[in-house]
Amino acid sequence: MKKIHTLLLAVIFASANAQQPFNILITDAEADAIIKGNYNPALYTTADASVDEIICAINAEVSPDTMKLYLEILSSYHNRNTYSDTISNNIGIGAARRWVFQKFSEYSSAANDRLIPAYVQYEMSAAEICGAGQFRNIIAVLPGIDTTDKSIIVIEGHMDSRCADNCDPFCLAQGMEDNGSGTVLVIELARVMSQFHFDRTIVFMVTVGEEQGLYGAYAMADYCDQNNIPVKAVQNNDVIGGIHCGESSSPPSCPFEGHVDSTHVRLFSYGTVNSKHKQYARYVKMTYHEKLLTLVNVPMQVMIMNPEDRSGRGGDHIPFRENGFTAIRFTSANEHGDANVADTSYHDRQHTSDDILGVDTDGDLIMDSFFVDFNYLARNTVINGVSSALTALAPVTPDFILTDNGQIVSITINDSMNYDHYRIFVRSSSNDFDAVYSVKDTNYSRIPSLISGTLYRISVASVNEDGVMSLFSAEQNINPLVNSSGSVDTVDFVAVNCISLGHIEIEKPQSNEQNELIIHPNPSSDKITLTFDFGNYSNQKKYYLEIHDIKGALLLRINWANQQGMNSIQLDVARFQSGSYDCLLLEENKIIEKAPFIVAR
Repeated sequence: MKKIHTLLLAVIFASANAQQPFNILITDAEADAIIKGNYNPALYTTADASVDEIICAINAEVSPDTMKLYLEILSSYHNRNTYSDTISNNIGIGAARRWVFQKFSEYSSAANDRLIPAYVQYEMSAAEICGAGQFRNIIAVLPGIDTTDKSIIVIEGHMDSRCADNCDPFCLAQGMEDNGSGTVLVIELARVMSQFHFDRTIVFMVTVGEEQGLYGAYAMADYCDQNNIPVKAVQNNDVIGGIHCGESSSPPSCPFEGHVDSTHVRLFSYGTVNSKHKQYARYVKMTYHEKLLTLVNVPMQVMIMNPEDRSGRGGDHIPFRENGFTAIRFTSANEHGDANVADTSYHDRQHTSDDILGVDTDGDLIMDSFFVDFNYLARNTVINGVSSALTALAPVTPDFILTDNGQIVSITINDSMNYDHYRIFVRSSSNDFDAVYSVKDTNYSRIPSLISGTLYRISVASVNEDGVMSLFSAEQNINPLVNSSGSVDTVDFVAVNCISLGHIEIEKPQSNEQNELIIHPNPSSDKITLTFDFGNYSNQKKYYLEIHDIKGALLLRINWANQQGMNSIQLDVARFQSGSYDCLLLEENKIIEKAPFIVAR
């Protein structure tokens, strides 16, 4: 993670602009051809898996213990500075990158050679801040099976580390938070996701040269630009596993030194509120709320940040954005330092020899207190994996026309693929949506609940037969002439069910009839309606409705005075925080039905 100090600002950017990477090539011909879209997709297929199976597998199989082991191995290389040793098998950037390549090769063997490891090789001239040289990113390419769209998705994290002297190749520079955490996230997703195939190609990339000027990312971004490779989205992961706030953490960040946060993650992206990068950040957040929140044990808050990065900072998503590609950055809510190592009073860990995995607190020579929280890192890894998987499976994004005739605001969706299922997104002043409507079997709808004199931003997405939503369209602005009314017939949201897929083994309560407890809308921000067909259940018995949080704590219990047949009851859930909840229907003291729902704002 690069720190742009005032004194070095002109030097770094002059260097970055004048001395771009050159002689860029991908060392493996097969990987090169796949990234360029010149391959036979039939050679890379595997057994079909449903969208739910893929999501459930990513959620279940990402392993905190595996990433802890990876970090321990990375820490053993002593120094991963871009200019460190490339010959030794035990220390330096060369040994570290060969280890990453080896892991990618192992995962390829386990996936019937469908994951193609390679290097992105590039050179820098002597004008580069630490000197001339040849450098290598490490990539693993998972080919898409639908080449009608040759776009790629990039999941990246930089592996190079540093001390106070950016050009010191000998100091202890284990770089565990910055950025061993992002490195092992990429490696772990290559392991888990390579068992599946996706429509679009996914490139798992570990870069070097980030600390000297984002050069590894510039190399890949320039390569894609020069070869007309369509990059659908880039997810950069940098400082993504720490939970402790340092004294000097760069704003916007944690509130005070020693603060701990393991339930929030920040998404940084370029531009004003209606940039395509912000739209992709919203896509990641919505896919988390709709596809993951009911499955996870610890709910996360995905925060869409206004700036492209922390104050005075930069990361590997920027070169892709500068080349016109959609790119965002994932970063921990808390960060241990602003990397201002030139300040003699600086004592935080970032960009120092203290950026280590943890410490031994009881003197038994076993590390027992960690600066990287492996469960938090795993949760961020799952969010990355599911959002990139859905992006790689997403249908074509439609276009649309807005009409304001002075009485109603309406929308007509232009869709050459005729998906016939669309979502309409309404936003006013914040980074999040005010309302989301879902319509089916029509490409026309009115947009209700708009207030005259208020600027709204409207976008749309298509939904395919597998329930996968496209990326959001560009937003269009509208200021309604009059208040709009009416309603939209929405399509029910269908949550992922890992229980039926065998990924999570719990005993589902069974009623004596094949009835279901239906919750609508789901997700909801204020009220939900619960419907249940009591059929021939005895109305002489007492029935209760309970709401439990994700940890099982009872939050609400009410009587449900039922009659035989279909019954409905409305609950106000505005009092609950955003997150995942379980609703239980009990006959006397016996659970007869259970259904999850989401509160999302």
